[in-house]
Amino acid sequence: MSRAPRRNWTVAVGLLSVVAAMAGVTYFGAVPLYRAFCQATGYGGTTQRAQAAPASEGGREITVRFNADIAPNMPWAFQPVQREVKVRLGEEKLIFYAAWNRASVPVAGTATFNVTPQKAGPYFDKVQCFCFTEQKLEPGQRVEMPVSFFIDPKIAKDRDLDDVTTITLSYTFFPTHQQLGERRD
Repeated sequence: MSRAPRRNWTVAVGLLSVVAAMAGVTYFGAVPLYRAFCQATGYGGTTQRAQAAPASEGGREITVRFNADIAPNMPWAFQPVQREVKVRLGEEKLIFYAAWNRASVPVAGTATFNVTPQKAGPYFDKVQCFCFTEQKLEPGQRVEMPVSFFIDPKIAKDRDLDDVTTITLSYTFFPTHQQLGERRD
């Protein structure tokens, strides 16, 4: 083989390796990378994480609605136990989501989350959430997973949020990357 075809072959193999690596990062890294970006920046209505709620200020009350979705390849049923609650600024609330593994094998998953309207995301603080850790359910297992949250009283000082009377907290469960790898075997 002369130098030109060998050089072309080397370049082609190198480019294919780069494309394969990019596809692998996209497939296996998209959810965790997007979650990390959103948590760091508050992008897309991503909520904040807090250690504890401040004292409730009474006064303004906001309705919080709950939404649940699953990825197409996730064999779980997933839904909020209650559809909505009313919460006063600074008041900590505890609600639950229910998940049920409909598969005949154990399935692990992680949840992504966001808040709408997006502009309310920086004021929506979670104290405890199942979304911070991987969840593994055995075949047929049903669990209720807690979410403890509050709305930061600073929202009342943001004139751009005076029109916010309802906030929706939404979760989507995805199988973990390890689980996806196990399924393809």
